[in-house]
Amino acid sequence: MFRKRYRQQIPELNTTSTADISFMLLIFFLVTSSMDTEKGLMRQMAPPPLEHETPKDINRNNVMQVKLDAQNQLSCDGKPVTLQQLAAEVRTLAMVNRTGHVVQIEADAKTTYEAYFSMQDAIVGAYHTLRQEYAQKHYGCTYETCNAEQREMINEYYPQRISEGQIAQEGGAQ
Repeated sequence: MFRKRYRQQIPELNTTSTADISFMLLIFFLVTSSMDTEKGLMRQMAPPPLEHETPKDINRNNVMQVKLDAQNQLSCDGKPVTLQQLAAEVRTLAMVNRTGHVVQIEADAKTTYEAYFSMQDAIVGAYHTLRQEYAQKHYGCTYETCNAEQREMINEYYPQRISEGQIAQEGGAQ
């Protein structure tokens, strides 16, 4: 009486090669794409002196010597400091003597890149703070929102005067 019905089976789609193709595409895009993870410092070299210009002598009292040793210990004018203290020292020096100061940096060859970049960030951050304060006071906006002419005026008022000293030993950083 009752008849058993057989359902017609639909053949499945063969997906065994799909995984292989997706992995090949993934590898292709990973190999062909570039991921820049390098860190760098934005620095503008000083222009060469003109023929009729004589080099300027800098008063030793206006030079801040920042050293980073092989154990990543930071010192400023011979005294151990933290990154926050270094930034405060640079701000103070730049405020007191805006155009005649120099921050001289010396790093040991065994210093790690992370410690070196942290020190550079602290120094550049101090200048950035001074420029932000100047922009707020004189233009009523942040340094980033100032126009090119205003930024140039601020950069001339608080110039970034950083000198890279000789590396203590031969070789590169870690």
